[in-house]
Amino acid sequence: MAATQSREKQILRIQQIAVVLGIFIMLIKFAAYYFTHSNTILTDALEAIVNIVAGGFALYSLFISAKPKDIDHPYGHGKIEFISAGFEGVLIIVASIVIIWKSILSFIHPEPIHHLEFGAILIVVSGVANYIIGWYLEKKSKEFRSLILEADGKHLQSDGYISLGILIGVGVIWMTGKPILDNVFAIIAGLYVTTVGYKLVRKSLQGIMDETDTDIINPIIAHLDTHRREPWIDIHNLRVIQYGSTLHIDCHVTMPWYYTLEQTHTEIDAIATLINEFSGYPVEVFIHPDPCLPVSCPLCTMHDCKVRQHPFEKRVTWNFDNVTVNRKHQLGKV
Repeated sequence: MAATQSREKQILRIQQIAVVLGIFIMLIKFAAYYFTHSNTILTDALEAIVNIVAGGFALYSLFISAKPKDIDHPYGHGKIEFISAGFEGVLIIVASIVIIWKSILSFIHPEPIHHLEFGAILIVVSGVANYIIGWYLEKKSKEFRSLILEADGKHLQSDGYISLGILIGVGVIWMTGKPILDNVFAIIAGLYVTTVGYKLVRKSLQGIMDETDTDIINPIIAHLDTHRREPWIDIHNLRVIQYGSTLHIDCHVTMPWYYTLEQTHTEIDAIATLINEFSGYPVEVFIHPDPCLPVSCPLCTMHDCKVRQHPFEKRVTWNFDNVTVNRKHQLGKV
C-alpha cells in the first residue's frame, strides 16, 4: 500500500511540474504572436492553451483515479482517464475551429505581419521544450505504468512536431514575402490539429464503451499459450476491460472434470499469476472453471488421464479467434 501511494505521489508531482512548465511555454508562444501578428503562430499559441487545460484536467483525473475502490465504484475510478482524454480532444477540436475561422477572416481583413525572425526563435524554443517534456512524460509513463502520463507525453511530443511545421511555414512566409501564405499555413495546421483531437475523442469513446483492444489482448493470449499447463485444456470467453491503468480480465478455463476444488483453485491462481507477471498494468482476474467434455479429449494434453474417451490428436494454438468466443475448444471448431 505504501509503495502504491508513493507511486501515485510521484506521478502527481511529475504532472504538476509539466503543467507549470507548460504555462511558461504558452507565454512564450503568445509573446511570439504578439510581436508577429501571425495566424500561423497563433495556431501554436492556442494549442498551448489546450495543453494547459488538458494538463490541469489530467491532474484532477490522476487524483480521482488514485482513489481506492468503494461500494459505488467496485472497479475503481480509472475510467475518468478516458473522460480526460475525450475532454482534451474536444478542446483541441474547438481550438482548431477558432484557428481556421480566424484565418478565413484574415483573407478578407488581412493584418500586417512583423518580426518573423524573432517569432521563429521563440517558436523553436517552445517547440523543443514541449518535445523534451513530452519525451520525459512518456519515459516516466513506462516506469510507473501510467496511461495519463503516456497520453500527455505523446500529445506534447506531437505539439513539438506541430511547432516544427509552423516554423517551416513562417520561414516560407519570410523568404517569399507573401503574408497571405500565413493564413494558408494556419488553416493546414488547424486541420492537422483537428485530426489529433478526433483521435483523442475516438480513443476516449473506445475506452468508455469497452471496445476490444487487440493490442492488449493478443500479447496476453500468446503468453498464456506459451506457458500453458496440461490441466488448462482451453481458455475461452476471454474479455479484457480497461479501467485507467488497471485491467479487468474474466474468462472461462476448461479443466479435467475430476479435479478437486483445491486442485482447480491452484490452477486458477497460476493463470492469474502468469497474467499479472506478464502484463504491463495491474490486472484483476476473474476465472470461471468449466469441466471438460468428451469432445475435449482429442486436444487435451493430459498424459496421465485415466478417463480419456478419445486419443489425443492435436495441440490447438490459442489465438484471438478461439479464446474470445464463448465456446469450449473442439477440433474443427476452434
